[in-house]
Amino acid sequence: MAQDTDDTKFAGLRAAKDAMAGRTLNDLFAADPERFDRHHVALGDLVFDYSKQRVDEGVLDALFALARAQKLEEKRDLMFAGGIVNPTEGRAALHTALRAPKGASVKVDGQDVMPEVLEVRAKVAAFARGVRDGSIKGATGRELTDVVNIGIGGSDLGPAMAARALAPFGHPRIRTHFVSNVDGADIGDTLKGLDPATTLFIVASKTFTTQETMTNARSARDWLAGALGDDAVEHHFAAVSTALKLVGEFGIKEERVFGFKDWVGGRYSVWSSIGLSVVIQIGPEHFADFLAGGHEVDTHFRQAPLEANIPALMGLIGVLYRNAWGFGTQAVIPYDQRLGRFPAYLQQLDMESNGKHVHIDGSRCRDDTGPVVWGEPGTNGQHAFFQLLHQGTEIVPVDFLVAAEPTDADLHHHELLVANCFAQSQALMVGRSEAEVEAVMGRAGASPEAIAAVKAHKQFDGDRPTSTFLYRKLDPRMLGRLIALYEHRVFTMAAIWDTNPFDQWGVELGKELANKLAPIVSDAGASLDGLDGSTAGLVEHRRALMGRG
Repeated sequence: MAQDTDDTKFAGLRAAKDAMAGRTLNDLFAADPERFDRHHVALGDLVFDYSKQRVDEGVLDALFALARAQKLEEKRDLMFAGGIVNPTEGRAALHTALRAPKGASVKVDGQDVMPEVLEVRAKVAAFARGVRDGSIKGATGRELTDVVNIGIGGSDLGPAMAARALAPFGHPRIRTHFVSNVDGADIGDTLKGLDPATTLFIVASKTFTTQETMTNARSARDWLAGALGDDAVEHHFAAVSTALKLVGEFGIKEERVFGFKDWVGGRYSVWSSIGLSVVIQIGPEHFADFLAGGHEVDTHFRQAPLEANIPALMGLIGVLYRNAWGFGTQAVIPYDQRLGRFPAYLQQLDMESNGKHVHIDGSRCRDDTGPVVWGEPGTNGQHAFFQLLHQGTEIVPVDFLVAAEPTDADLHHHELLVANCFAQSQALMVGRSEAEVEAVMGRAGASPEAIAAVKAHKQFDGDRPTSTFLYRKLDPRMLGRLIALYEHRVFTMAAIWDTNPFDQWGVELGKELANKLAPIVSDAGASLDGLDGSTAGLVEHRRALMGRG
């Protein structure tokens, strides 16, 4: 029986939360001048500040007790040891092995997986170096200038996010592009302006049967073959897959196929050969730094006590808000334009992992699980949805991310960016009372009547919780650290909820029904028998709009 079917599971946490009633974040800082010192954790040049979260010693003690009652540390150790932590698929989850250094030993069923990990890593690096130095050329003998990654889900979001984040470290000749949507506009718009003779396609699909990916891959193949002939395909395509037969039938040479194991989940796969496009862009040496950053966080998560463990604290605070406060969403706001895809990446990481309604044993969850994760870069978000963050009726915990110094950007711009980041977290915490509004408007010369008319509109409750991640600069190692922190945050929350963060059965039903509907949508004469009334009606109206009715 799942552990949280007992109504007492969150009782201690909720009692500790209730004991804070009436004490705001402003009150906590006023009572404890050293609150920041005691409520931040440093990992090298990265600082995690959670002092603006709704926690006191009683809440933290309750969170750590809950973590130990739910065996977080034991579950963590089982994952790193290659145990079956994905029981619905009978698998380990060893994305951590992908970033382990040479000399490490990681075993699954008694077999050390590191020799194969290192072999694939070396093969990826060699191919990337060949594209970068021009020794690997297109069919006409010209150097490759554009790399198009064709995938979906984790095979797209991870590489696309990382390539954008690490653009300053890219090769000056090579541009990377990412195609995922089965909407023909995605592949069509990407191919416009590209030269077939200098374009390399990477098809990322473990089974080489993913509907969206293979539809786009075939369109790319037709585009290339139409310009250069079928014989050119082997010079302009590579694959990240384990389906050698299907890849060969497509026309891709075996030496250009890069595999990965079934213990690598899609949303955890950017560390693997799925990251091939990123390795080509930034080079194997920078990618090694990226892996090292992830491994640094793995070591921290394994060794640091819960009280000073950044991803454990991140996850436990997330549980506090979901299960004691009832907050349904989590915003992630990077003050970095190049991290523009980071919130979308975390959407999949968190919501596909923790969007579960049953426990590992199959019993129904009685408490809420994964929150809705969303966000956009600051400062753009300030002029969009921050109004709701400050004065909306829904409280949204926020993570802010910002670098101390810019990466290939103007310092003056960056200092304004940092000031805005710090100011937003401060404003969300301190708020502004009606008395303060009156004072500010009075000093500006407003009349009593004007003040009375708007003071309620200009009042801010404050007491809105935030965390801030401050680090020296965004480079490959730091990006690796940030991703790994959120991976282990997700794992921590799943451990508390006793759910499986490594399967994703929720995406399967829609795919199955889409495969059944595809021939009905494309064939105007296909029977609609067996469809529900709404779906049948939509198909009929679509046929009429297309002149097929």
